[in-house]
Amino acid sequence: HGDHAEGIEITFDPARISYRELLEFFFQIHDPTTVNRQGNDIGRSYRSAIYHTSPEQEAEARETIADVNASGIWPGRVVTEVEPAGDFWEAEPEHQDYLERYPNGYTCHFPRPNWVLPRRAAE
Repeated sequence: HGDHAEGIEITFDPARISYRELLEFFFQIHDPTTVNRQGNDIGRSYRSAIYHTSPEQEAEARETIADVNASGIWPGRVVTEVEPAGDFWEAEPEHQDYLERYPNGYTCHFPRPNWVLPRRAAE
């Protein structure tokens, strides 16, 4: 896989859900404090990363990371990469819809009940 990262491409309507809301969900469902690892999956392709499509998205991602770090919700500092989006390749069929095909399969990504990310006080 070279330097590819496992991920998802999201197309969204900002009138229905904000980029910030997507970022908060992202930081809720995975541990952004482990380098090159998600649960039992280890290696660079399992890194935490955000690929933005505009300077505004980059700024919002960095602001959200600062809020996550300040919150103390996770046990360490966020190591999530923030980089411009590049080419996106759809995964092979056997990697699609894994949990739909294997409902009891392994996952380390899940919504955490009552998870709320507070915003830092204005400076």
